[in-house]
Amino acid sequence: MRNAKITRTTKETAIQLDFYIDGNGTSSINTGVGFFDHMLTLMTKHGLFNLDVRCDGDLEVDQHHSVEDIGIALGQAFNEALGNKEGITRYANITTPMDEALSNVTLDISGRSYLVFNVDGLKDKVGNFDTELVEEFFQAFVSNAKVNLHINLEYGRNTHHIIESIFKGVGRALDQASMINPRIEGVPSTKGSL
Repeated sequence: MRNAKITRTTKETAIQLDFYIDGNGTSSINTGVGFFDHMLTLMTKHGLFNLDVRCDGDLEVDQHHSVEDIGIALGQAFNEALGNKEGITRYANITTPMDEALSNVTLDISGRSYLVFNVDGLKDKVGNFDTELVEEFFQAFVSNAKVNLHINLEYGRNTHHIIESIFKGVGRALDQASMINPRIEGVPSTKGSL
């Protein structure tokens, strides 16, 4: 089983997270941030992994600490669950439509953390969710998952649709890149390690 359990407790958040790469898309998510719960649920469903998350955060301050710290914990879980990375596909390139929005997500499970986030035109809020936290979440995730992630918005007008397209695409990319390919022997790198 490629899975990980992460507990992260700081003065700002207390997080319990269970993650299974080879799941079926089921989730139980309660972060205290409704729109973010919705996005994590979509990412899990379309990524076909299983994710349980509980976060007790300082939402009286704002949503930043909760969203960022969940990104940290999920990145740690993904990296741990991958194990030695032998036999993984490693790369993925996914284009995801959501009504009028279209995003492209490209992923390399490289062992090197880097985020490219080319997403312009988001409104400041979806409901009470601060949309600038989308980039913060993915930055925290890639830094701890040790992956190279490029998120490019091709076009879109509705902020909810744009963000939904991105989260679905990242889930699908994580699934594709982490799949075991029986034709790959060892780690998929000429260096011999990732």
